[in-house]
Amino acid sequence: MTQIDQAVEIRDGEALESGAVDRFMKQAIPGLEGQPTIKQYPGGASNLTYQVDYGERSYVLRRPPFGKIAKSAHDMLREARVMQALKPAYPYVPEIVSICDDHSVLGCDFYVMERLHGIILRQDFPKDFSLSAEDTRKLCLNVIDKLVDLHKVDAKAAGLDKLGKGAGYVQRQISGWSDRFRKARTDDVGDFETVMAWLNEKMPEDLAQVVIHNDFRFDNVVLNPDNPFEVIGVLDWEMATIGDPLMDLGNSLAYWIEADDEGPFQMLRRQPTHRPGMLTRKEVVEYYMEQSGFRADNFDFYEIYGLFRLAVIIQQIYYRYYHGQTQDKRFAVFGQAANYLQKRCQRLIDESHL
Repeated sequence: MTQIDQAVEIRDGEALESGAVDRFMKQAIPGLEGQPTIKQYPGGASNLTYQVDYGERSYVLRRPPFGKIAKSAHDMLREARVMQALKPAYPYVPEIVSICDDHSVLGCDFYVMERLHGIILRQDFPKDFSLSAEDTRKLCLNVIDKLVDLHKVDAKAAGLDKLGKGAGYVQRQISGWSDRFRKARTDDVGDFETVMAWLNEKMPEDLAQVVIHNDFRFDNVVLNPDNPFEVIGVLDWEMATIGDPLMDLGNSLAYWIEADDEGPFQMLRRQPTHRPGMLTRKEVVEYYMEQSGFRADNFDFYEIYGLFRLAVIIQQIYYRYYHGQTQDKRFAVFGQAANYLQKRCQRLIDESHL
């Protein structure tokens, strides 16, 4: 059987106080016995995710990063409450077990949710996970269907209609990400000014106001280990809001790297979209529009926006490395990645008929 996604040993400086976790868990969940085994999931560059086991009973604890963080970032209470509201309408959300806003427990807000036992596809298929091209295509369509399903949720009925800021979502994203880039720019990275000017000039009106995930990728999707075509969970709801569905799709496609994409783009690949049978970006857009009913005559704006947003995220991380705020060597090449994404955006702009 294919390996179920597992937590590993906790990274230095990110350990939880096990006695405090134990006291909280036993108060929140009846019948827990013994002492917890706590491990950490290695993925993600934002919130920290831990597996807390009491024998066969297994839970997941999510908390913000250690150290000083921006007040509006890493809002655990918001994420947990969005998940609670969305769960009845969108069953792929893990069930929230308990929420804690008492900082005397772990020094921060955090929440505990059910652990979904399943497969998570990261950069490549696991060694014992072999699918034909036909089966890979079937899996791919099933995953895209879950984004379509999310965008069809009745936000008002779920009590989530006040989650966003109303009309003007597209405009807020362009101005917000442009501002973030300018604040995070370093001397060795291009200025993106022509890209930002083009996005500002070409931005459409909001297509619709729906629940969007804002980070929908294969490595945030959990598959049934007994039937890997079946999606049993969608994770990481930190950036979920009410917004434009095609902006959500554009964000997802920034990570959708095909087998014949050029080398620098391949270096950014973190999900197995290069496998034979996976849809191309163009096919994803066509399939999504057909299934969802949300349509645009030209998807260029959304694709370029997604790549620009990814560049800003990468640049914000690189800024910390450049200024010595982190020593993580993985981030040393992020400036080059941002420069590549500027060239890619510019090329798509030059080719666009918008």
